[in-house]
Amino acid sequence: MHKGTNQMITPINASQTNLVNQALLKKTSDGKTEANQPVRASIFYINDFHGKSINMERAIAASRIFDSFIPSQKTDKLKFSSGDIQLGEPLSANKVMVEAQNIMGIMASAMGNHEYDMPKHISELIPHMGYKMLACNINIKPDNPLYNKIQKSYIQEVNGHKYGIIGITPVDLFSRIKYGKIFEELKVDSINSTIKDVQKEVDNLKKQGINKIILLSHVGFGYDQKIARETDGIDIILGGHSHNLVMDVKPGINLFTSKSGAPVVITQAGRDGRYFGVLNAEFNSDGVLTKIQNNVTSTRGFKRNAPARYVFEQILGKPRTIGYIKSAPPPLNNDLTEPSGHANFICDCMKEELGADVALFGSATIRGFFESGKLDSRWLEDISPFKNKLVVVNYSEKEIVEALKVASKSLVNPSNKPGIIHVSGLKYTIDKNGNLKNAFYVNKEGKETIIDINNPRTDKFYKTALTDYYAQGHDGFTMLKKYDMAEKKLDFDICKCIEDYFKKHSEPVVIKDDGRIKIEN
Repeated sequence: MHKGTNQMITPINASQTNLVNQALLKKTSDGKTEANQPVRASIFYINDFHGKSINMERAIAASRIFDSFIPSQKTDKLKFSSGDIQLGEPLSANKVMVEAQNIMGIMASAMGNHEYDMPKHISELIPHMGYKMLACNINIKPDNPLYNKIQKSYIQEVNGHKYGIIGITPVDLFSRIKYGKIFEELKVDSINSTIKDVQKEVDNLKKQGINKIILLSHVGFGYDQKIARETDGIDIILGGHSHNLVMDVKPGINLFTSKSGAPVVITQAGRDGRYFGVLNAEFNSDGVLTKIQNNVTSTRGFKRNAPARYVFEQILGKPRTIGYIKSAPPPLNNDLTEPSGHANFICDCMKEELGADVALFGSATIRGFFESGKLDSRWLEDISPFKNKLVVVNYSEKEIVEALKVASKSLVNPSNKPGIIHVSGLKYTIDKNGNLKNAFYVNKEGKETIIDINNPRTDKFYKTALTDYYAQGHDGFTMLKKYDMAEKKLDFDICKCIEDYFKKHSEPVVIKDDGRIKIEN
């Protein structure tokens, strides 16, 4: 498939096929590259959809095209997920994602961190999954609802060809999930132990005569590179967790040699269902990659699959009209580092509806955007899908400044984590090196009061609206860890704030970036 179009998904014998660098090809005992009777595979892959059902409808449309395309040569078609397709808490949203993967024909998925965010109903959902859930680097005690529900690896057979499929779960799992205490009986191995776990599964599969091995990984792109170099026997790593958009095949970036010198390719398709991938591969009779081609395509080039949409609405309910948007800026290029009119509106709703002085909202939890015209409930849920409950906490000036400084470093941090903090009741400026330059408190009348960011007050407090996720100190915001001291703990998320806002303000809303966050060049 050509990027950004919805015409067809190209087979391995397409003219743009990338040949594996000859220096990476494993040699046979007589010194010649084995080329007889290659096995061709075309792999449709997804990762980190985070419950984005509208993008899933588009991905299902792409999947249908993948299914219907008939290659000119015999090709094994496989479909895999690398985790975080689920959302976390909302049962209906998770039912949709399970049904979506069943409709799509996903064969197996790695356990992402968000799959652990639904402790109350994970055991209820797993029996409905028509696909395997994989993680070889986690140890689960018998009293856990996940016990005996997750496999380390399995063998997938297509057209008489056998593929070994292994999964791994995030090594930083307990810093990523809201309900860590519920899963204290789980033990996730470190990255070095995970590498040993993977090699053990590879060796077990090899003993069964399997020489084509795919790893479904949710540990992040950097660790995937390490795994590729420090194991032997893996051919393909389909990744997730770090939200990298890995295009094409590039030696030293996503094409490496294993410990024995055989090629290993890594790929990943961004986040939030904005993209999906098709990896085409040829293996020689020894199960070594000889040709690879990686196509990563935007889901926005596809119309929403109508049958899937109908099924989803049976679970989620018909969308309701919330309000009207008169105008809104286009989507951001980088949600983690750019000021956002969309986020400004969200924060303003939080501050107004919760009666706070200040509102803080992490950019990492905003996964969509507003568009001009009618705003319905499904689109709104897609903008901030995580269902984190809202709280009101009194933070000192010093604690707020420290949070802004941590967030500002996202401009220069790897993968721009944790992302800048969007605000209401505040204004601030960041320089290009990720340093907080200034900050102001803005009261309800619009009066600005400068905050001394070098000596912020410890005796000045602001009633602050934020999510329970950040109030628990996640994503490195340890200075915000005051959930137990919250003045209010609400049983609803940001979507209700926005709905309530529209009930009070019937006129169409103009969404814009008013300059409350400035990034200096």
